[in-house]
Amino acid sequence: MLVAEDDPAVRRLAKLSLQRSGYTVLEAGNAREALVLAQNLGVPIHLVVTDVVMPDATGPSLVERLRASRPGLPVLYMSGYTDDAIVHHGVLSEGMPFLQKPLRRTAGAEGSRSAR
Repeated sequence: MLVAEDDPAVRRLAKLSLQRSGYTVLEAGNAREALVLAQNLGVPIHLVVTDVVMPDATGPSLVERLRASRPGLPVLYMSGYTDDAIVHHGVLSEGMPFLQKPLRRTAGAEGSRSAR
């Protein structure tokens, strides 16, 4: 699993939560780092968890580049912006898997939804 998130605290929380659930997690502080990890490590990536808006790229543009060599790569987007705002501004399409930040240590299904 690859977590791409520019906020170190959010990235750390996501990584620790996923590791506690048994996942092996690669972490990247931005889209550029995520692409380097994906290209150079040669390990399978079964899911990308990415912030929608990062300083160097959007989550959707990162996923598009990753899918060039990994078609069908699953993705979960997360953002501090509401799902209505990111759909309204065309950053995500309606129905895309979306997790609202702030993340909580006890976050379960109630924190996850599809962008409207």
